Amino acid sequence: MEIFLNTLIIAGAILGLWGGAVLVVESASRLAKKLGLSELVIGLTVVAISTSAPEFAVTVSAAVKGQSAISVGNVVGSNIFNLGFILGLVAIFSKLRISKRLLYRDGSLLMGTGILLLIFFYDRTLSQFEGILLAATLIIYVVYLIKHKEKGEIVEEVPTGKFRWIDIPKLIIGVGIIIISADYLVEAAAALARHFGVSEWMIGITIVAAGTSMPEFATSVVAISKGRHGISAGNLIGSDLFNLLGVLGTAGIIHPLHIQTNEYTGLILLAVSYVILLIMMRTGWRISRKEGILLILIALLRWSIDFIF
Repeated sequence: MEIFLNTLIIAGAILGLWGGAVLVVESASRLAKKLGLSELVIGLTVVAISTSAPEFAVTVSAAVKGQSAISVGNVVGSNIFNLGFILGLVAIFSKLRISKRLLYRDGSLLMGTGILLLIFFYDRTLSQFEGILLAATLIIYVVYLIKHKEKGEIVEEVPTGKFRWIDIPKLIIGVGIIIISADYLVEAAAALARHFGVSEWMIGITIVAAGTSMPEFATSVVAISKGRHGISAGNLIGSDLFNLLGVLGTAGIIHPLHIQTNEYTGLILLAVSYVILLIMMRTGWRISRKEGILLILIALLRWSIDFIF
């Protein structure tokens, strides 16, 4: 009965995270437009941060409760889900063209961040100072994007529609739903881990990560249905950068994050997967259907390795 109840709570919490993110993205974007912000700024900040709100809420909630394995595992798992399953799925439907800018600027920063995390977590702890460095890197990155944005560059799609006063309570309700859903998701996931004798890290990089990646998954599916295949690669890489720098950095500032040696192996494999992704992006400046299938297989292999170790 307890297993069934926790499973229902997890399912409900995932739906809550998804629904809350939709409310926040739409209402926050319209409010930002009303305040005079450009679509570029809104796309790179408001929308990007809003779609990462589930990861942020779950990671911070777990960090506050001292459940670092779920906190770090959620970020690592979300990134595996984004650049493995979601990007792989998009590539299967259409060959993804890769610009030099996306590879050398965003892709290189993603790989560099993966290596930086290996350095920071070398002592199995992300300190508050290291969290500040990660968050500061994200701020510098966003400012750079805004100042050096080039014509035709794809950023997060900004929802259409004019601002209405109802958007303010919708924003507040959306944030509340995300916070409450994240709390229930962390509690139920931890309970399931204890019941089955599975590590919190394993739960974090699978069930919790997949649940918090639902906004990115939904965005990519919508992009495919509209024939906007190009928007997915850049936004998924951007989402991963927000997760590693913003979400993990903020969680580290709030509470130092501790991991086990076997969990550090997961970070090594994540950095390696970034290198493989960049090689795929460079070969022919596209991600083919075969490479999309390979990305999904690599993500499955990553999960398998975490189960084994």
